[in-house]
Amino acid sequence: MNSLVLYSWFPVVVYLFIRFPPQRAIVISFVAAWLFLPLAGFKLPSIPVEYNKMSATCLAVLFVTCLYDIERFKSFRFHWFDLPIVVWCLCPFASSITNGLGAYDGLSSTIGQTMSWGVPYFLGRIYLNTFSGLRQLAVGIFWGGLIYAPLCLFETATRINLHGLIYRFTAGAADLRYGGYRPSVFLQNGLALGTWMMFATLMGVVLWRTKTIKQIRNIPISWIVGFLLTAFILVKATGAYFLLVMALIIVITAQWYGTGLLLWILLGSLFIYLYLGVIGDFPGQEIIDFLVKFIDPDRLQSLGFRFMNEELLSGKARERILFGWGGFGRNQLYKEGGYSITITDSLWIIAFGINGLVGLVSVFATLLLPVLGFWFFYPPASWSHPNIVIAAAIAAGLAMYALDCVLNAFPNPIFTLAGGGLTGVILNRQLQGFPARQPIARQAR
Repeated sequence: MNSLVLYSWFPVVVYLFIRFPPQRAIVISFVAAWLFLPLAGFKLPSIPVEYNKMSATCLAVLFVTCLYDIERFKSFRFHWFDLPIVVWCLCPFASSITNGLGAYDGLSSTIGQTMSWGVPYFLGRIYLNTFSGLRQLAVGIFWGGLIYAPLCLFETATRINLHGLIYRFTAGAADLRYGGYRPSVFLQNGLALGTWMMFATLMGVVLWRTKTIKQIRNIPISWIVGFLLTAFILVKATGAYFLLVMALIIVITAQWYGTGLLLWILLGSLFIYLYLGVIGDFPGQEIIDFLVKFIDPDRLQSLGFRFMNEELLSGKARERILFGWGGFGRNQLYKEGGYSITITDSLWIIAFGINGLVGLVSVFATLLLPVLGFWFFYPPASWSHPNIVIAAAIAAGLAMYALDCVLNAFPNPIFTLAGGGLTGVILNRQLQGFPARQPIARQAR
Protein backbone atom coordinates (compact mmCIF):
# COMPACT_ATOMS: atom_id res chain seq x y z
CA MET A 1 0.00 0.00 0.00
CA ASN A 2 2.79 2.42 0.89
CA SER A 3 4.48 2.05 -2.50
CA LEU A 4 1.12 2.54 -4.25
CA VAL A 5 0.50 5.78 -2.34
CA LEU A 6 3.97 7.09 -3.16
CA TYR A 7 3.68 6.19 -6.84
CA SER A 8 0.24 7.83 -6.95
CA TRP A 9 1.60 11.09 -5.56
CA PHE A 10 3.50 11.86 -8.78
CA PRO A 11 0.33 12.35 -10.92
CA VAL A 12 -1.34 14.18 -8.02
CA VAL A 13 1.41 16.80 -8.06
CA VAL A 14 1.09 17.11 -11.84
CA TYR A 15 -2.65 17.71 -11.40
CA LEU A 16 -2.05 20.35 -8.71
CA PHE A 17 0.16 22.33 -11.08
CA ILE A 18 -2.49 22.13 -13.78
CA ARG A 19 -5.28 23.09 -11.37
CA PHE A 20 -3.62 25.91 -9.38
CA PRO A 21 -1.16 28.78 -9.98
CA PRO A 22 2.46 27.60 -9.63
CA GLN A 23 3.17 29.19 -6.22
CA ARG A 24 0.05 27.72 -4.64
CA ALA A 25 0.62 24.35 -6.32
CA ILE A 26 4.16 23.97 -4.98
CA VAL A 27 3.10 24.94 -1.45
CA ILE A 28 0.21 22.46 -1.47
CA SER A 29 2.45 19.74 -2.93
CA PHE A 30 5.16 20.05 -0.30
CA VAL A 31 2.93 20.64 2.73
CA ALA A 32 0.51 17.83 1.85
CA ALA A 33 3.31 15.38 1.07
CA TRP A 34 5.21 16.09 4.25
CA LEU A 35 2.14 15.89 6.47
CA PHE A 36 0.25 12.94 5.02
CA LEU A 37 2.38 10.58 2.94
CA PRO A 38 3.86 7.48 4.64
CA LEU A 39 7.21 7.38 6.40
CA ALA A 40 8.43 4.78 3.93
CA GLY A 41 10.77 4.56 0.99
CA PHE A 42 12.23 2.12 -1.48
CA LYS A 43 14.95 2.01 -4.11
CA LEU A 44 14.12 2.58 -7.74
CA PRO A 45 15.84 0.36 -10.32
CA SER A 46 19.17 1.77 -11.53
CA ILE A 47 18.67 5.02 -9.55
CA PRO A 48 20.88 5.49 -6.45
CA VAL A 49 18.28 7.41 -4.42
CA GLU A 50 15.45 6.35 -2.15
CA TYR A 51 11.97 7.03 -3.51
CA ASN A 52 10.04 8.52 -0.59
CA LYS A 53 7.51 11.29 -0.03
CA MET A 54 10.03 14.08 -0.60
CA SER A 55 11.77 12.61 -3.63
CA ALA A 56 8.35 11.83 -5.14
CA THR A 57 7.31 15.46 -4.66
CA CYS A 58 10.60 16.94 -5.88
CA LEU A 59 10.77 14.73 -8.97
CA ALA A 60 7.15 15.51 -9.86
CA VAL A 61 7.66 19.29 -9.52
CA LEU A 62 10.84 19.15 -11.61
CA PHE A 63 9.00 17.10 -14.24
CA VAL A 64 6.10 19.57 -14.42
CA THR A 65 8.48 22.53 -14.59
CA CYS A 66 10.39 20.93 -17.47
CA LEU A 67 7.14 20.14 -19.24
CA TYR A 68 5.16 23.37 -18.81
CA ASP A 69 7.42 26.08 -17.38
CA ILE A 70 10.96 25.57 -18.62
CA GLU A 71 11.55 29.33 -18.61
CA ARG A 72 11.44 29.29 -14.82
CA PHE A 73 14.69 27.31 -14.78
CA LYS A 74 16.26 29.94 -16.99
CA SER A 75 15.33 32.65 -14.49
CA PHE A 76 17.71 31.18 -11.91
CA ARG A 77 20.97 33.07 -11.44
CA PHE A 78 23.59 31.57 -9.16
CA HIS A 79 24.74 33.86 -6.33
CA TRP A 80 27.21 33.40 -3.52
CA PHE A 81 24.17 33.18 -1.20
CA ASP A 82 23.58 29.78 -2.82
CA LEU A 83 27.08 28.53 -2.06
CA PRO A 84 26.26 26.90 1.34
CA ILE A 85 23.55 24.63 -0.08
CA VAL A 86 25.83 23.62 -2.97
CA VAL A 87 28.64 22.72 -0.54
CA TRP A 88 26.22 20.84 1.74
CA CYS A 89 24.89 18.79 -1.18
CA LEU A 90 28.35 17.96 -2.58
CA CYS A 91 30.01 17.34 0.77
CA PRO A 92 28.95 13.64 1.02
CA PHE A 93 30.96 12.87 -2.11
CA ALA A 94 34.11 14.34 -0.58
CA SER A 95 33.41 12.48 2.68
CA SER A 96 33.10 9.15 0.85
CA ILE A 97 36.21 9.66 -1.28
CA THR A 98 38.43 10.77 1.61
CA ASN A 99 37.32 7.73 3.64
CA GLY A 100 37.89 5.24 0.85
CA LEU A 101 34.18 4.39 0.53
CA GLY A 102 34.20 4.78 -3.24
CA ALA A 103 32.69 7.05 -5.86
CA TYR A 104 29.41 5.11 -6.05
CA ASP A 105 28.73 5.61 -2.34
CA GLY A 106 29.67 9.27 -2.67
CA LEU A 107 27.40 9.74 -5.66
CA SER A 108 24.48 7.98 -3.94
CA SER A 109 24.89 10.07 -0.79
CA THR A 110 25.19 13.27 -2.80
CA ILE A 111 22.04 12.55 -4.79
CA GLY A 112 20.15 11.71 -1.61
CA GLN A 113 21.27 14.91 0.13
CA THR A 114 20.49 16.95 -2.96
CA MET A 115 16.99 15.51 -3.14
CA SER A 116 16.34 16.12 0.56
CA TRP A 117 17.90 19.58 0.83
CA GLY A 118 19.06 20.98 -2.50
CA VAL A 119 15.94 20.51 -4.61
CA PRO A 120 13.49 22.04 -2.05
CA TYR A 121 15.86 25.00 -1.67
CA PHE A 122 16.18 25.40 -5.45
CA LEU A 123 12.41 25.19 -5.96
CA GLY A 124 11.91 27.81 -3.26
CA ARG A 125 14.42 30.03 -5.08
CA ILE A 126 12.61 29.88 -8.41
CA TYR A 127 8.97 29.64 -7.26
CA LEU A 128 8.67 31.50 -3.94
CA ASN A 129 11.14 34.34 -4.56
CA THR A 130 8.60 37.13 -4.09
CA PHE A 131 6.71 38.41 -1.07
CA SER A 132 3.49 37.04 -2.54
CA GLY A 133 5.18 33.63 -2.79
CA LEU A 134 6.24 33.74 0.85
CA ARG A 135 2.71 34.79 1.81
CA GLN A 136 1.39 31.73 -0.03
CA LEU A 137 3.86 29.60 1.92
CA ALA A 138 2.78 31.14 5.24
CA VAL A 139 -0.88 30.49 4.45
CA GLY A 140 -0.10 26.92 3.39
CA ILE A 141 1.83 26.23 6.60
CA PHE A 142 -1.01 27.71 8.66
CA TRP A 143 -3.61 25.56 6.89
CA GLY A 144 -1.39 22.51 7.31
CA GLY A 145 -1.27 23.11 11.06
CA LEU A 146 -4.99 23.81 11.22
CA ILE A 147 -5.81 20.52 9.46
CA TYR A 148 -3.39 18.71 11.75
CA ALA A 149 -4.88 20.20 14.94
CA PRO A 150 -7.94 17.88 15.20
CA LEU A 151 -5.73 14.91 14.28
CA CYS A 152 -3.42 15.80 17.17
CA LEU A 153 -6.40 16.00 19.52
CA PHE A 154 -7.70 12.65 18.23
CA GLU A 155 -4.40 10.89 18.91
CA THR A 156 -4.09 12.52 22.33
CA ALA A 157 -7.57 11.37 23.32
CA THR A 158 -7.49 7.85 21.86
CA ARG A 159 -3.77 6.99 21.91
CA ILE A 160 -4.20 5.64 18.38
CA ASN A 161 -1.40 6.51 15.97
CA LEU A 162 -2.96 7.47 12.63
CA HIS A 163 0.15 6.53 10.67
CA GLY A 164 0.01 3.03 12.13
CA LEU A 165 -3.74 2.83 11.62
CA ILE A 166 -3.64 3.80 7.94
CA TYR A 167 -0.21 2.66 6.75
CA ARG A 168 0.05 -0.37 9.06
CA PHE A 169 3.35 0.50 10.70
CA THR A 170 4.58 3.08 13.21
CA ALA A 171 7.81 5.04 13.16
CA GLY A 172 8.59 4.33 16.82
CA ALA A 173 7.29 3.30 20.21
CA ALA A 174 4.38 5.06 21.91
CA ASP A 175 5.52 8.40 23.30
CA LEU A 176 4.23 9.11 26.82
CA ARG A 177 4.83 12.53 28.31
CA TYR A 178 3.46 14.32 31.39
CA GLY A 179 1.09 11.48 32.19
CA GLY A 180 -0.46 11.41 28.71
CA TYR A 181 0.11 10.33 25.13
CA ARG A 182 2.16 12.62 22.88
CA PRO A 183 0.85 12.47 19.29
CA SER A 184 2.96 12.23 16.16
CA VAL A 185 0.25 11.83 13.45
CA PHE A 186 2.15 11.13 10.19
CA LEU A 187 5.51 12.60 11.26
CA GLN A 188 8.57 10.90 12.74
CA ASN A 189 7.63 11.49 16.39
CA GLY A 190 6.18 14.01 18.82
CA LEU A 191 9.28 16.24 18.69
CA ALA A 192 9.04 16.63 14.91
CA LEU A 193 5.32 17.31 15.25
CA GLY A 194 6.00 19.93 17.92
CA THR A 195 8.42 21.82 15.65
CA TRP A 196 5.90 21.73 12.80
CA MET A 197 3.02 22.93 14.97
CA MET A 198 5.27 25.69 16.32
CA PHE A 199 5.84 26.98 12.79
CA ALA A 200 2.14 26.69 11.89
CA THR A 201 1.05 28.50 15.05
CA LEU A 202 3.61 31.25 14.43
CA MET A 203 2.24 31.72 10.92
CA GLY A 204 -1.32 31.76 12.28
CA VAL A 205 -0.54 34.50 14.79
CA VAL A 206 1.23 36.64 12.17
CA LEU A 207 -1.52 36.17 9.57
CA TRP A 208 -4.04 37.19 12.23
CA ARG A 209 -2.09 40.23 13.47
CA THR A 210 -1.39 41.50 9.93
CA LYS A 211 -5.09 40.96 9.03
CA THR A 212 -4.04 38.87 6.04
CA ILE A 213 -6.80 36.44 7.04
CA LYS A 214 -9.73 37.88 8.99
CA GLN A 215 -12.08 34.92 9.15
CA ILE A 216 -12.65 31.41 7.83
CA ARG A 217 -16.22 30.37 7.10
CA ASN A 218 -17.51 33.27 9.21
CA ILE A 219 -15.40 32.19 12.19
CA PRO A 220 -13.06 34.97 13.41
CA ILE A 221 -9.42 34.19 12.80
CA SER A 222 -8.63 34.92 16.46
CA TRP A 223 -10.79 31.94 17.52
CA ILE A 224 -9.15 29.69 14.94
CA VAL A 225 -5.65 30.69 16.03
CA GLY A 226 -6.70 30.05 19.63
CA PHE A 227 -7.81 26.54 18.65
CA LEU A 228 -4.52 25.94 16.84
CA LEU A 229 -2.57 27.18 19.87
CA THR A 230 -4.54 24.84 22.15
CA ALA A 231 -3.75 21.86 19.93
CA PHE A 232 -0.09 22.90 19.85
CA ILE A 233 0.07 22.98 23.65
CA LEU A 234 -1.49 19.51 23.88
CA VAL A 235 1.25 18.12 21.63
CA LYS A 236 3.41 18.32 24.80
CA ALA A 237 6.63 19.37 23.07
CA THR A 238 8.12 21.71 25.69
CA GLY A 239 11.10 22.65 23.55
CA ALA A 240 8.74 23.80 20.79
CA TYR A 241 6.92 26.01 23.34
CA PHE A 242 10.18 27.84 23.94
CA LEU A 243 10.80 28.20 20.20
CA LEU A 244 7.35 29.71 19.59
CA VAL A 245 7.68 32.18 22.48
CA MET A 246 11.12 33.25 21.29
CA ALA A 247 9.97 33.71 17.68
CA LEU A 248 6.98 35.80 18.75
CA ILE A 249 9.11 37.94 21.07
CA ILE A 250 11.65 38.52 18.30
CA VAL A 251 9.00 39.61 15.78
CA ILE A 252 6.98 41.71 18.25
CA THR A 253 9.98 43.55 19.71
CA ALA A 254 11.26 44.21 16.20
CA GLN A 255 7.92 45.80 15.30
CA TRP A 256 7.51 47.78 18.50
CA TYR A 257 11.08 48.93 19.06
CA GLY A 258 12.54 48.70 15.56
CA THR A 259 15.40 46.40 16.53
CA GLY A 260 16.49 42.90 15.71
CA LEU A 261 18.83 42.72 18.71
CA LEU A 262 17.16 39.66 20.22
CA LEU A 263 17.60 37.70 16.98
CA TRP A 264 21.28 38.56 16.83
CA ILE A 265 21.76 37.56 20.49
CA LEU A 266 20.02 34.24 19.88
CA LEU A 267 22.05 33.44 16.78
CA GLY A 268 25.24 34.56 18.50
CA SER A 269 24.51 32.11 21.34
CA LEU A 270 23.92 29.35 18.79
CA PHE A 271 27.26 30.02 17.11
CA ILE A 272 29.06 29.97 20.48
CA TYR A 273 27.42 26.65 21.35
CA LEU A 274 28.54 25.11 18.07
CA TYR A 275 32.06 26.54 18.34
CA LEU A 276 32.57 25.19 21.86
CA GLY A 277 31.11 21.83 20.81
CA VAL A 278 33.46 21.56 17.83
CA ILE A 279 36.63 22.40 19.75
CA GLY A 280 35.60 20.10 22.64
CA ASP A 281 35.46 22.84 25.26
CA PHE A 282 31.71 22.93 25.94
CA PRO A 283 31.10 23.26 29.72
CA GLY A 284 28.44 20.56 29.90
CA GLN A 285 29.24 19.33 33.40
CA GLU A 286 29.45 22.88 34.74
CA ILE A 287 25.99 23.61 33.34
CA ILE A 288 24.58 20.46 34.97
CA ASP A 289 26.21 21.34 38.30
CA PHE A 290 24.61 24.79 38.15
CA LEU A 291 21.14 23.60 37.12
CA VAL A 292 21.01 20.88 39.77
CA LYS A 293 20.59 23.64 42.36
CA PHE A 294 17.21 24.52 40.86
CA ILE A 295 15.99 21.40 39.03
CA ASP A 296 15.41 17.83 40.16
CA PRO A 297 18.57 15.82 39.29
CA ASP A 298 16.45 13.04 37.78
CA ARG A 299 15.12 15.47 35.17
CA LEU A 300 18.66 16.51 34.26
CA GLN A 301 19.83 12.98 33.46
CA SER A 302 18.74 13.24 29.83
CA LEU A 303 20.54 16.56 29.36
CA GLY A 304 23.69 15.23 31.02
CA PHE A 305 23.59 12.12 28.82
CA ARG A 306 23.27 14.32 25.73
CA PHE A 307 26.25 16.45 26.73
CA MET A 308 28.34 13.34 27.40
CA ASN A 309 27.44 11.81 24.02
CA GLU A 310 28.19 14.99 22.11
CA GLU A 311 31.57 15.31 23.84
CA LEU A 312 32.51 11.77 22.81
CA LEU A 313 31.19 12.14 19.26
CA SER A 314 32.88 15.51 18.82
CA GLY A 315 36.18 13.98 19.85
CA LYS A 316 35.73 11.24 17.25
CA ALA A 317 34.76 13.81 14.57
CA ARG A 318 37.87 15.90 15.23
CA GLU A 319 39.98 12.94 14.12
CA ARG A 320 38.74 13.67 10.58
CA ILE A 321 37.73 17.23 11.06
CA LEU A 322 37.51 18.44 7.45
CA PHE A 323 35.11 16.01 5.73
CA GLY A 324 34.18 13.66 8.56
CA TRP A 325 33.90 9.90 8.59
CA GLY A 326 31.28 9.35 5.88
CA GLY A 327 28.38 6.94 6.25
CA PHE A 328 27.81 3.42 7.61
CA GLY A 329 27.96 4.58 11.23
CA ARG A 330 31.68 5.32 11.07
CA ASN A 331 31.12 8.51 13.09
CA GLN A 332 29.98 6.47 16.12
CA LEU A 333 32.00 4.95 18.95
CA TYR A 334 31.77 1.19 19.50
CA LYS A 335 32.70 -1.32 22.15
CA GLU A 336 33.77 -4.93 21.66
CA GLY A 337 31.12 -6.88 19.81
CA GLY A 338 30.23 -3.97 17.53
CA TYR A 339 27.70 -2.31 19.83
CA SER A 340 27.53 1.47 19.65
CA ILE A 341 28.11 3.30 22.91
CA THR A 342 26.94 6.66 21.56
CA ILE A 343 23.65 8.10 20.32
CA THR A 344 23.37 10.89 17.77
CA ASP A 345 20.42 13.09 18.70
CA SER A 346 21.19 16.42 17.05
CA LEU A 347 21.75 17.47 13.47
CA TRP A 348 24.89 19.39 14.32
CA ILE A 349 26.76 16.41 15.73
CA ILE A 350 25.53 14.18 12.89
CA ALA A 351 26.71 16.66 10.25
CA PHE A 352 30.02 17.17 12.05
CA GLY A 353 30.68 13.45 12.43
CA ILE A 354 29.63 12.34 8.95
CA ASN A 355 30.61 15.34 6.81
CA GLY A 356 33.09 17.15 9.04
CA LEU A 357 33.51 20.84 9.65
CA VAL A 358 32.72 21.59 6.01
CA GLY A 359 29.35 19.86 6.35
CA LEU A 360 28.55 21.45 9.72
CA VAL A 361 29.31 24.98 8.53
CA SER A 362 27.49 24.53 5.23
CA VAL A 363 24.26 23.08 6.67
CA PHE A 364 23.89 25.82 9.30
CA ALA A 365 24.85 28.47 6.75
CA THR A 366 22.11 27.05 4.50
CA LEU A 367 19.58 27.56 7.30
CA LEU A 368 20.80 30.87 8.72
CA LEU A 369 22.24 32.87 5.82
CA PRO A 370 18.72 33.59 4.44
CA VAL A 371 17.68 34.73 7.93
CA LEU A 372 20.68 37.00 8.40
CA GLY A 373 20.39 38.33 4.86
CA PHE A 374 16.70 39.13 5.18
CA TRP A 375 17.03 40.92 8.51
CA PHE A 376 20.01 42.89 7.18
CA PHE A 377 18.39 44.04 3.94
CA TYR A 378 14.92 44.37 5.48
CA PRO A 379 15.43 45.74 9.01
CA PRO A 380 12.29 46.44 11.10
CA ALA A 381 12.28 50.05 9.88
CA SER A 382 11.32 48.77 6.42
CA TRP A 383 8.30 46.77 7.64
CA SER A 384 5.74 49.12 6.16
CA HIS A 385 3.77 46.32 4.50
CA PRO A 386 2.16 43.18 6.02
CA ASN A 387 3.89 40.97 3.45
CA ILE A 388 7.30 42.02 4.76
CA VAL A 389 6.21 41.22 8.33
CA ILE A 390 5.06 37.77 7.19
CA ALA A 391 8.43 37.16 5.50
CA ALA A 392 10.19 38.32 8.68
CA ALA A 393 8.14 35.82 10.70
CA ILE A 394 9.15 33.05 8.27
CA ALA A 395 12.78 34.08 8.81
CA ALA A 396 12.26 33.94 12.58
CA GLY A 397 10.69 30.48 12.25
CA LEU A 398 13.65 29.31 10.18
CA ALA A 399 16.00 30.59 12.90
CA MET A 400 14.02 28.63 15.49
CA TYR A 401 14.34 25.50 13.36
CA ALA A 402 18.14 26.02 13.20
CA LEU A 403 18.12 26.29 16.99
CA ASP A 404 16.12 23.06 17.19
CA CYS A 405 18.73 21.35 15.00
CA VAL A 406 21.27 21.94 17.75
CA LEU A 407 19.20 19.58 19.93
CA ASN A 408 17.32 17.34 17.47
CA ALA A 409 17.72 15.89 13.99
CA PHE A 410 14.45 16.00 12.08
CA PRO A 411 15.07 17.35 8.55
CA ASN A 412 11.98 19.18 7.29
CA PRO A 413 11.97 20.31 3.63
CA ILE A 414 9.35 23.00 4.31
CA PHE A 415 11.99 25.01 6.17
CA THR A 416 14.48 24.46 3.33
CA LEU A 417 11.83 25.60 0.85
CA ALA A 418 11.33 28.73 2.98
CA GLY A 419 15.07 29.37 3.02
CA GLY A 420 15.20 29.26 -0.76
CA GLY A 421 12.26 31.65 -1.01
CA LEU A 422 13.84 34.12 1.42
CA THR A 423 17.10 34.01 -0.52
CA GLY A 424 15.20 34.68 -3.75
CA VAL A 425 13.47 37.71 -2.22
CA ILE A 426 16.82 39.13 -1.08
CA LEU A 427 18.48 38.60 -4.46
CA ASN A 428 15.51 39.94 -6.44
CA ARG A 429 15.79 43.16 -4.47
CA GLN A 430 19.48 43.48 -5.32
CA LEU A 431 18.90 42.66 -8.98
CA GLN A 432 16.22 45.35 -9.19
CA GLY A 433 18.74 47.93 -8.01
CA PHE A 434 17.24 48.79 -4.65
CA PRO A 435 19.72 50.29 -2.18
CA ALA A 436 20.42 48.19 0.88
CA ARG A 437 18.60 48.75 4.17
CA GLN A 438 16.08 51.26 2.87
CA PRO A 439 12.29 51.03 3.45
CA ILE A 440 10.67 49.63 0.32
CA ALA A 441 6.90 49.36 0.56
CA ARG A 442 6.30 49.22 -3.16
CA GLN A 443 8.26 45.96 -3.58
CA ALA A 444 5.98 44.00 -1.23
CA ARG A 445 3.29 43.20 -3.72
